[in-house]
Amino acid sequence: MAGDLTPGSQEPAAPTASLTEDAPDPRAPTSRHQARRARSLRRRRVLAGAVALGLLVLGFVAWFLFEAFPIGGSGRPVVFQVVPGESMSDVTSTLAAKGVIGSTLAFRIDLAVMGTPSVAAGWYQLDQSSSFSTVRGVLASGPNVAVLPVITGETTHEMALSLASSEGTQFATSFLSIVRDPSGVVHSPYQPTATTPLEGLLAPGLYVLPSGTTPASLLTEMAAKFVPRAIGQGLYPSTRAHGLDAYQLITVASIIEKEGYLARNMPPVATVIYNRLARGMPLQMDATVEYAINQDGGTVTHATEQIQSPYNTYLNLGITPTPICVPSTEAIDAALHPASGQWLYFTLIDHAGTLAFADTFAEQLANEQLAAERGL
Repeated sequence: MAGDLTPGSQEPAAPTASLTEDAPDPRAPTSRHQARRARSLRRRRVLAGAVALGLLVLGFVAWFLFEAFPIGGSGRPVVFQVVPGESMSDVTSTLAAKGVIGSTLAFRIDLAVMGTPSVAAGWYQLDQSSSFSTVRGVLASGPNVAVLPVITGETTHEMALSLASSEGTQFATSFLSIVRDPSGVVHSPYQPTATTPLEGLLAPGLYVLPSGTTPASLLTEMAAKFVPRAIGQGLYPSTRAHGLDAYQLITVASIIEKEGYLARNMPPVATVIYNRLARGMPLQMDATVEYAINQDGGTVTHATEQIQSPYNTYLNLGITPTPICVPSTEAIDAALHPASGQWLYFTLIDHAGTLAFADTFAEQLANEQLAAERGL
């Protein structure tokens, strides 16, 4: 009968499951295993990111500390100026250009954290490769470098007074001592002798006095800068004009500077000087008497006209023994190229600084009367 088992017959095989696309592959990981792998991968990625971030932070900190505290310490000193109205960004750029700091970015970060100092205008001295704390401290304390402004018409006595206030009495005294006898210390090609004073042979300008400046180094710089100024006007050490050598022409230029004051007055003042010298007349220049008594401007009285001094051109013929101030380029040019005229006198006739020139004493008296009527 169908389905009966007969002796010797085999039992039908149990049905087996066939592999289909929907059945899981026993070789593939389970979903739990996949989750573990994903978590492990995420942990590794987070760890790698943390390590990278840590290295980045450590690198940044190391870079910042290297910039803030340069290895090897400070370098050579440099001087720079902060001008009025200059921003901290401008100052930072100057510091980087001078080598005081290595990175403007690092310094700006330091300022953001530690605070930005208020920086006064003036001259500063800092060492190259300074620490940020040192830079901030110096800037916050204000200018630490003295300057000596020298203007045309100024005397070395006036320069010394300025130096005494900034550099001290000893510095100023030594400065004047070298001016009066520069032999073996400072030389100008316009000196007739090694001991000729340096009065009148120094250039105007702004002189910066960093630490280490000496009276001799300052005067050497000032005397050196005078040479191209004079040569630029055609006055060489070998120049002779109007019967005078180069040093005497500088002396005349210094008198022109003080008496003419304004450039437009200088050529005719030079003419008065040369006309008086040619006639053997005393120059009778008030500025020369004022120099003798260390006075700048003011009234020369009959009493001061009698002061016994080789610089008193009321009592002595000829020009003064030395220049009496720093001459301008206009005064040097006037000494070389005086105006054409027969004038022997001049006087101030208005508050704008105009000088009136006269050939005769009668004309001079008329000009003086005009000046008096104008309250001069």
